[in-house]
Amino acid sequence: MDRVLGNVLGQMMQPAGSHAMPLDLYREGDSFVATIDLPGVDPASIDIDVEDRTLTIRAERHVREGEDVQWLTRERPTGTFARQLTLGAGLSVDGIDAAYADGVLRLTIPMAEEAKPRKIQVAHSGEQATIEQNKSEPANA
Repeated sequence: MDRVLGNVLGQMMQPAGSHAMPLDLYREGDSFVATIDLPGVDPASIDIDVEDRTLTIRAERHVREGEDVQWLTRERPTGTFARQLTLGAGLSVDGIDAAYADGVLRLTIPMAEEAKPRKIQVAHSGEQATIEQNKSEPANA
């Protein structure tokens, strides 16, 4: 399974200096689905782009500031989050769909048409000869 996903999605990278973006990846029909945890992120700050088969995701979570705010503990990371996925040639970068709900970013990455498995019909030379023979025989035989 790891080999198959590695061939299709390539390697997953996280740029240095960025915060973790936990990711689940699975196949659903003819698409791969990546769900990425981004709780508390402003949806307007999410930026996704693809360049040379590298998909880059960036998002920001801002720290709550104000004169009346006195921090007692602060464990949730703030700042810029980033993650990169190297997409294999068997995926359609033009068909990627992204949706953000309940703190989870969902990317649906479809397989390219040429990468989808397909059945190829095999013709038998014996079948062709039988069909031609039946056509040439008289109807009253």
